[in-house]
Amino acid sequence: MNNVIVPFITSFVIAVCSAPLVIKAYKHMGWIDDPKKNAHPKVVHKKAIPRGGGAVIFIAVLFASLFFLRFDKHVIGILLSAFCITLLGVFDDVKDLSPYLRLPLLFLAAAVVVGSGVGIAYLSNPFGSGVLWLNQPQLVFDFLGRTRHLWILADIFGLLWIVWNMTIVNWSKGLDGQMPGFVGIASFVIALLSLRFSADPAQWNVTLLALIVSGAFFGFLVWNIYPQRMMAGYGAGSLAGFFLAVLSILSGAKVATALLVLAIPTIDACYVILRRLFKGKSPLWGDRGHLHHRLMDIGWGKRRIAYFYWITTAVLGFISLQLNSQQKFYTILGIALLFGGFLVWITLFFSSSKQLVRDNG
Repeated sequence: MNNVIVPFITSFVIAVCSAPLVIKAYKHMGWIDDPKKNAHPKVVHKKAIPRGGGAVIFIAVLFASLFFLRFDKHVIGILLSAFCITLLGVFDDVKDLSPYLRLPLLFLAAAVVVGSGVGIAYLSNPFGSGVLWLNQPQLVFDFLGRTRHLWILADIFGLLWIVWNMTIVNWSKGLDGQMPGFVGIASFVIALLSLRFSADPAQWNVTLLALIVSGAFFGFLVWNIYPQRMMAGYGAGSLAGFFLAVLSILSGAKVATALLVLAIPTIDACYVILRRLFKGKSPLWGDRGHLHHRLMDIGWGKRRIAYFYWITTAVLGFISLQLNSQQKFYTILGIALLFGGFLVWITLFFSSSKQLVRDNG
């Protein structure tokens, strides 16, 4: 048990202790998110606060990994990708990069880890027994004196899965403590899932990495919880989705588990994309229409919304550990209908309230 707890605690402590250093560096450089200068509708904080959460997460994961992980091509690829994402996050903290620039850079970062061999070779069949193989067709070629096999479908699916998760988790980080709390819980659930296969030596590295990631985000939560003293920034949000996507692949291609645990951010993202497209807007440009914004509009406070995300993630995580693939599939459909309907209702309610105010004004 100590072998499991120590990596978590180590990562947690590193994140807690490194955050003040990053905050000090950001303040010294003047890299502060000032709502008076960034008057975007999605901005809900009132005071100037440094971002830099991505740097804190990467520092904690990197040093804890050096202490506890057995390095192989997968771990090296994961850390290289995470470093690229962290750099992207720092540049975004400073310059507020265009989403049209960030998206291709996310694909490049994801390509690094997929190129290291982290891919989805199969999916559990949600409609019956067996699996759906993605290892064909293959592109076979010689490189550096060795024969290489490129699994086209598996690698394309892996790229899309990683970038999708980086995007949707990033969209669910708008409030104090919201994102690091549910990501820490989700990572811990994946660690529990990996422990079921602890007899497999390859899975032990995955379990430790999941615990390290969980500890890093809970450590960052100390500084991001309401009232936040440090914001996640694009780097922490992207790293969160990246690690969850990669861990779900390495823990046995448990895509259904990740979909269930991240059901709320996933449903919110799908709804937001459809709503923006329906209005003729780009799905990449942010607005004040996410679930956490809608909950604020009906009177929920920041802490209450963060707790809602934490609790639903924990409950769905517990459920995911009890279900088989087919049961997870139907549970995801049920949750999609439930929360999708809730999002439609709350949007219509809010629109009707604004129209009523205008009519009576």
